[in-house]
Amino acid sequence: MYGSPRKSKAPPLSDDKLRELALRYVGRYAASEAKLASYLTRKIRERGWDDDRPADPAALAHEFAALGYVDDAALAGAKARASVRKGHGKQRLSQDLYHAGISEDDARDAVQEAAENAWTAADNFARKRRIGPYANDAADDVKKRKQFAAFMRAGHSFDVARKFVDALPGEIIEE
Repeated sequence: MYGSPRKSKAPPLSDDKLRELALRYVGRYAASEAKLASYLTRKIRERGWDDDRPADPAALAHEFAALGYVDDAALAGAKARASVRKGHGKQRLSQDLYHAGISEDDARDAVQEAAENAWTAADNFARKRRIGPYANDAADDVKKRKQFAAFMRAGHSFDVARKFVDALPGEIIEE
């Protein structure tokens, strides 16, 4: 009685409505083919289906990929560049691409790009977290263990993490 009025339930989806929903989604978000199919499946589950033909969100997502509305390889490349800027390593990128539903074939070039830029990513990570050469003062053993663990969670290799964590403030470290 009090408060906001109740919203009426959205009408069930049809083939045309599902296509419109998919177009709005890919127009607004950078999505993989798998993520689009997952979104459409969720919407069908929430709203129901009211059409003569059975719903096939995977086929619609595949059609959008064939039309170029969804490009998993381009999305993987963009995620790789963003990963380097954030300071995340190759392992973290691989996990992110896997969770986005991007196939190994589409992810191959992006993972290679991240591997080539591993030092830059680690340097960005150390700079943002003020670790090693970017710290204001030398870290004690407890702090070094925490910094090392952060490097590992960010997907960097053991050797790279150790170089940055063990470096003294202001020290110039070589790749």
